[in-house]
Amino acid sequence: MLDPKLLRNDLPTVAERLRVKKFELDIPAIEQLESRRKEVQVKTEALQAERNTRSKLIGKAKAKGEDIEPLLVEVASLGDQLDAQKSALEEVQSALNEIVWAIPNLPDDSVPEGDSEDDNLVVRSWGDPTEFTFQAKDHVDLTEDTGHMDFGMAAKIASARFVTLTGPLAKMQRALVQLMLDVHCNEHGYEEIYVPFIANSDSLTGTGQLPKFEADLFKLTDDRGLYLIPTAEVPVTNLVRNEIIAGERMPLKYVCHSPCFRSEAGSHGKDTRGMIRQHQFEKVELVQMVRPDDSLQAHEDLTQHAENILQKLGLPYRLVNLCGGDLGFSSARTYDLEVWLPGQGKYREISSCSKFLDFQARRMQARWRNPDTGKPELLHTLNGSALAVGRTLVAVLENYQQADGSVAVPQALQPYMGSVTSILN
Repeated sequence: MLDPKLLRNDLPTVAERLRVKKFELDIPAIEQLESRRKEVQVKTEALQAERNTRSKLIGKAKAKGEDIEPLLVEVASLGDQLDAQKSALEEVQSALNEIVWAIPNLPDDSVPEGDSEDDNLVVRSWGDPTEFTFQAKDHVDLTEDTGHMDFGMAAKIASARFVTLTGPLAKMQRALVQLMLDVHCNEHGYEEIYVPFIANSDSLTGTGQLPKFEADLFKLTDDRGLYLIPTAEVPVTNLVRNEIIAGERMPLKYVCHSPCFRSEAGSHGKDTRGMIRQHQFEKVELVQMVRPDDSLQAHEDLTQHAENILQKLGLPYRLVNLCGGDLGFSSARTYDLEVWLPGQGKYREISSCSKFLDFQARRMQARWRNPDTGKPELLHTLNGSALAVGRTLVAVLENYQQADGSVAVPQALQPYMGSVTSILN
């Protein structure tokens, strides 16, 4: 959430920055509630002070042998008035919180203007789009005759937008996961972590999925307020919720392989073919908690760590800076990595690497102790997919397809697949 002081002191500037995200701030509603909050708080504090004063007089009057009954009645009346004011203060603060918790993070100054993904800014590219001497197939047609990628079987087990993988495709997906984990741990200094794949509402509120995006989540049907995680970002980032991290431990860098579950409530009719948009998929997620001064460089580094996987696999990609209209709720800036998919003849997102500044940390009360001051301060959070495993599998299949219908195995994957050089032969 945004700093309340910023909302109290500079609403017009906040509103202007939020328009970059296509979000209209309800300034009159906030100003009205803030004015009411101040009014009630002043009355509450005045009543508290008055009751304290009267309470002290009771002791003095009692010591002098005076009748304290009038004072007791007065203090009781002040207590009733104070309870009423506290209740009013809680009510107005609750209304104010409902608005504040739904306000997105402010976009970074480097975020380009724009309404949709069509307005995202290409920052750089790596590799040339793969060309073939034959008609390239997409991953569905490429695997259709083998039966190793089966959407019908998954629909029988669950519903549409699920898949079963067997044989070499299941093995390649596992190999991709292991490659990513090894690279991030051994080359980039992340600590591997295993977390629950179910999260409570406090965790999802902390990272910004709740309350606004509940429709995109799979909620368990019991009364415990639990959800299947949409990304490992949720449980891993919440490791620091309500914690104060010692300065010498910073930065915290975690890598986590997990399934992800999304209802895709806002994506009906979009990407219904193949594995691009599934209800269940896997990711290897990078999460960092850093000192505020290190946040900018950490975002660049984390993004390059994700890029490293694409480069090791020899997959052409480009990096784009998301425009305001395409930027996520909690993000201050996001780089998307888009991999080239020959079967579709276009670049498609395979990773989002985001910095959140102190937006998530304030929601979670996640802090670090600054050794220079000895005081706790809000830390900064970042995360990124490195990479979305299913989409990486799709990219390998489509970019490494051969004229005879087989798929060459990238050299980086061969040690994880028993040194085989080709599949679907």
